[in-house]
Amino acid sequence: MVFKSGFITIVGRPNVGKSTLLNLLTGEKVAIISKKPQTTRHNIRTILTTENYQMIFVDTPGIHDPRNKLGEFMMKEAYAAFEDVDVIIFIVDARDNTIGPNDKKIIETLGKVSTPVILVINKIDLVDKEKLLPLIAEYSKAYNFAEVVPISAIEGRDREKILSLIEKYLPEGEKYYPDDMLTDQTEKVLAQELIREKLLHFLEEEVPHGIGVEVIRFKEDEKRNIIDIDANIYCEKESHKGIIIGKGGSMLKKVGTFARQDMERLYGTKVNLKLWVKVKDDWRNSDFMLRELGYK
Repeated sequence: MVFKSGFITIVGRPNVGKSTLLNLLTGEKVAIISKKPQTTRHNIRTILTTENYQMIFVDTPGIHDPRNKLGEFMMKEAYAAFEDVDVIIFIVDARDNTIGPNDKKIIETLGKVSTPVILVINKIDLVDKEKLLPLIAEYSKAYNFAEVVPISAIEGRDREKILSLIEKYLPEGEKYYPDDMLTDQTEKVLAQELIREKLLHFLEEEVPHGIGVEVIRFKEDEKRNIIDIDANIYCEKESHKGIIIGKGGSMLKKVGTFARQDMERLYGTKVNLKLWVKVKDDWRNSDFMLRELGYK
């Protein structure tokens, strides 16, 4: 039997469903999901191993015009993921009437690589089928895609179809990672991302992108069968601190409860999570803070 292995990058502008697709394909919740754009800040590698193949997925930050040093870091990460991969999945929104400026920018970058590109048109559950055909035609004219697949990433039925298409373009090769490895992210980084996901989910529009999360303690206590996690939440304004904490601490408690539940499912053990909120003016432009939070 021929075994295949390789790296697959998922690219697209913010909020088109990259992380939702990644979690669907791997069957695990590793990438954080939010309706707010620019959710993913790192290139997250997730590994899917079967008897026939090992796929290493790289979920990237959404392509956008950076407004600060954090944005510049995110774009560097996103474009780096075009290099040295075996398959590129370019995901777009079925609700678009035409190819937008950021998608054109991605197509321009794709023109510089020889990697096979699978176009995934997501959110087809939200549009009439007749509307899809002109969009497919326009994209097919703009670039010579290896495959074009209309899907709804929130529904599981398209999973096997996409996996078989990816497998088709993967090279023969050995495994890069052990069979039981799910991600190359450390448990500490996953904890930070889960806390940030809950903040993005529950908070008001103006606050989330000014938020950074740093896990300052991650200690496994095997005797008590529990992981103790302490984390700082950084925001840029005193008024934002009040919103994050909430009346009588209600918002912070809600964020902590939902993040802890996800962590316990992910780590398979009890978690004791403590959160603190700190104000750091303009941290997204601070080289020191970006290094501290792992964005350098």
